[in-house]
Amino acid sequence: MTANASFNPFEMARSQFDKIADMLDLDQATRDILRTPQREYHFTIPVRMDDGQVRVFKGFRVQHNDARGPAKGGIRFHPQETVDTVRALSMWMTWKCAVADIPLGGGKGGVICDPHNLSAREQEAICRGWVRQLARNIGPVADVPAPDVMTNPQHMLWMLDEYETIAGGHYPGMITGKPVGMGGSLGRTEATGYGVVFCLREALKELGIDPTATTASVQGFGNVAQFAIDLYQQLGGKVVCVSSWDQGEQTTYAFAREEGIDLEQLRGMTDRFGGIDKAQAAAAGYQVLPGDQWIEREVDILIPAALEHQITADNVQRISDRVKIIAEGANGPTTPEADKVIAERGIFLIPDFLANAGGVTCSYFEQVQCNMNYFWDKEDVLSRLDQKMTAAYHSISELAAKRKLYMRDAAYVVAIDRVAGACRDRGWV
Repeated sequence: MTANASFNPFEMARSQFDKIADMLDLDQATRDILRTPQREYHFTIPVRMDDGQVRVFKGFRVQHNDARGPAKGGIRFHPQETVDTVRALSMWMTWKCAVADIPLGGGKGGVICDPHNLSAREQEAICRGWVRQLARNIGPVADVPAPDVMTNPQHMLWMLDEYETIAGGHYPGMITGKPVGMGGSLGRTEATGYGVVFCLREALKELGIDPTATTASVQGFGNVAQFAIDLYQQLGGKVVCVSSWDQGEQTTYAFAREEGIDLEQLRGMTDRFGGIDKAQAAAAGYQVLPGDQWIEREVDILIPAALEHQITADNVQRISDRVKIIAEGANGPTTPEADKVIAERGIFLIPDFLANAGGVTCSYFEQVQCNMNYFWDKEDVLSRLDQKMTAAYHSISELAAKRKLYMRDAAYVVAIDRVAGACRDRGWV
């Protein structure tokens, strides 16, 4: 998950929570409930491989808190998946749903595997095995999974089919991120990246900055990054650098071009894992640089949209003095040590679980559409998403201004206060 083996995302998530719990003066029982996941499932998934051998894969599901509604969160397939990553992400999902003010709680799942080295049939067997282990503990009124790193709509459909076979009925609201036409929502592919830029647009307005006069550097070239670039360019901004993962070399490269990148051109030279072809990019006039160079570009806006733990104490000083805004498209990209430096330097930060809440918001819309068996058109979905993200952004930025808080702290105050209130109202504490 990260180059730094000693980094523990769950400890980071807890330290972020502890800081806000002190600010809110939460009682000990509420802290104990919210610091620890309510439920965790660890299980094995035996799969007969194409060569006839049986391999056993390790799977997880963590349900952090369901006081505000069923748990919600993605399923990752990753060779370095750890339960602490899953715990941290489930906790962040609780805050993300609360910040977006949608009636869901936080969950996350994973399987330790590498889809690059698995056939479609083997991946299907893992998906169905994952559901068989959890069928009694997930579903439309308990826990609603979704795609995440290296999982996709096809994986979700296999999981739905297995669940419906076990449950004996149609339950399309049991999982989100499904293909359109099979219970998926239009607008879902754009949702996370567009949500980042809806927040960015509001921040630029507040700061009195004309988007057409800005430049940005983006880390990552997956779904979130591509749609964030798309909408940011529609606002008139110019992206001068993107970084991407090179599957063959197992490392990242940055691709820079001062006159701005051509999104469609880069998409045309990208493999299915978001890796940009270096030779084609160089021939098209891009500088090919080491992957970590995205952070030191002379730009107005940085958008980390890859994995967690990317802006750290080691590289935060490399951020140019010109940078005015950081919009976090990824989950947990900035460590608490780096956060302190960003706050001291007065860089305006749009925190991850606000900026990238567009994905879970649109997942919620998908669930709503499935449950009422009526589907909206794409414009309807994206305009509802814009309303939700804009309202969430302003609820945070107004609190930050009123109480003179760093934006991340303000977002945590709103989210944790809402979840703690739900725990109190239910009589749990």
